[in-house]
Amino acid sequence: MNASAPPIRIIGVPLDLGSGRRGVDMGPSAVRVAGLQARLAALGRDVEDQGDVAVGIPETSAVGSSKLRFAEAVLGTAAAVAQAVASTLGEGRLPLILGGDHSIAIGSVAGSTRHFAAAGQRLGVVWLDAHGDLNTPETSPSGNIHGMSLAVLLGHGDRRLTELAGPAPKLDPRHMAIVGVRDLDAGERALAHRLGLTVFTMREIDELGVREVMRRAIDKAAADTAGIHVQLDMDVLDPSDAPGTGTPVRGGLSYREAHLAMELLSDSRAVRAADMVEINPILDERNCTAELGLELMLSLMGKRIL
Repeated sequence: MNASAPPIRIIGVPLDLGSGRRGVDMGPSAVRVAGLQARLAALGRDVEDQGDVAVGIPETSAVGSSKLRFAEAVLGTAAAVAQAVASTLGEGRLPLILGGDHSIAIGSVAGSTRHFAAAGQRLGVVWLDAHGDLNTPETSPSGNIHGMSLAVLLGHGDRRLTELAGPAPKLDPRHMAIVGVRDLDAGERALAHRLGLTVFTMREIDELGVREVMRRAIDKAAADTAGIHVQLDMDVLDPSDAPGTGTPVRGGLSYREAHLAMELLSDSRAVRAADMVEINPILDERNCTAELGLELMLSLMGKRIL
C-alpha cells in the first residue's frame, strides 16, 4: 500500500442530460468494466468505489427552457455530486469522479471549493478540453449545459447553477488554466477575453510542447491554492485515439501527449480531485476510449513506465 498517497474514492455520475448525444451516461460503467478499481489497487493505492450518484433520464425529466435544457434535473444531480465530493475530501480521500457529460463539473468543483473555502483556502483548476465550456444561456447555440459548466463556475449564467453549494463565483481566473482548446463559439471567445482567462490552445501546444504548456498551467493553478482539481474531458484527445466521445474535434492531443500531461500533474503532487467525462460507449470502438481514460487516470494517480 502506498501510504504517502491519499486514499481514492471513485464516484460515478452517469448523467447525459447536459449533452446533446445519448450514451454518455454509460461512461462510468465502461471505465469500471475496463478494471479501474483493480488497476488503481495494483499501484498500491487504497481505493474504494462509492457507486453512482442518482441521476434522471430524459424520458422522465422535463426539458424546460430550450436555452437551458434539463436545468432542474442537472441542478439536482449537481447538488448531490457537490455533497459527495465535499464529504470525500472531508474524510481525507481524493475524489475521482466518472462522468457522464461535463455538466457534472458544476457539482464536483462546487464540492471541492466548498471544502477548501471552509478552511480559508482557494482551489486551482486545470481544465483539459477541446472546448471552452464558456457559453451561457444567451450565447449557447444548443442550450446544452455541458457547454456552460466552466462559465457557471466562473459566475456567469443561471443563478441556480452559479450559486449551487456556495456563493458565486466558484473559481478565480487567476487560479486556473484551460488546455487543449480548438473549438470556441463567439460568445466563449468574448468571455475568455473579458475575464483574462489563461487558455492554451492547440497552437500553443504545437509551438511550446505539452511539457511547457503543462508547466505553465500547473504553476497557474497551484500558486496560492490548496491544490488542483483536474478536469479531463476525453475530447481533448484526437478522435483517432479517443473516438468514443460526443463532440469530437480533429487535431487534439495524441496518446503520449495526454499521458505526459497526466504524469506532469501527478509529479506536481498538487492534485486533490479529478473528473473524467464525456466517454460515450455507443460511439466507441471496442471500449478503447474507456480503456484509454483508465490508463490516463492511472498516470494521474502515479503509474510510471519505470
